Amino acid sequence: MNEKEKMLGELPYDAWKDGLLEEREECRRKLYRFNVKTDWSDTAALVEQAKALLGRSGENLNITPPFYCDYGSNIEVGDNFYTNFNCTITDVARVTIGNNVMFGPNVCVCTAGHPVHPEPRNSGVEYGISISIGDNCWIGGNVFVNPGVHIGRNVVIGSGSVVTKDIPDNVIAAGVPCRILREITEEDKKYYFRKREFKDSD
Repeated sequence: MNEKEKMLGELPYDAWKDGLLEEREECRRKLYRFNVKTDWSDTAALVEQAKALLGRSGENLNITPPFYCDYGSNIEVGDNFYTNFNCTITDVARVTIGNNVMFGPNVCVCTAGHPVHPEPRNSGVEYGISISIGDNCWIGGNVFVNPGVHIGRNVVIGSGSVVTKDIPDNVIAAGVPCRILREITEEDKKYYFRKREFKDSD
């Protein structure tokens, strides 16, 4: 088993062997084209560059620069994916994002980790544990999603949260560490913000 197979198998691996360094360098070239060389007002060009960067993407992809990742090829997003400024996805393991998912600014989805004990950590060994985010989720600004977390469908994660454990379907969760605040119900359809109701004209 080579180092890339170990990495994608969620095993300890060496990030500098078996072509992994070269893959990260190629990703950085793509990020430079996306973040620096492409006119940020040229939506079609941004979509083209983003599709070339990601492993798989659905329809209506919208990534607002700047965007950062390790490989890009280990990221899969569904239809109608939107992320605001400064999204970082460390995709040393697979990141799977469903349909109709929105990220606020400064979201970090981090599959990468290092051993707790300093001796193995200082040896340079690292690991990645996959992350998934279900359909119809809104991840608020400055949210950090830790390795191995799975977020269910129809979830709202409040801004500034640090998500350390799995979050089930149909809830609002927030905090450091992130915890479930309440379920999302039919009553929530009436409001666009807290207790501010939609008007008939909206």
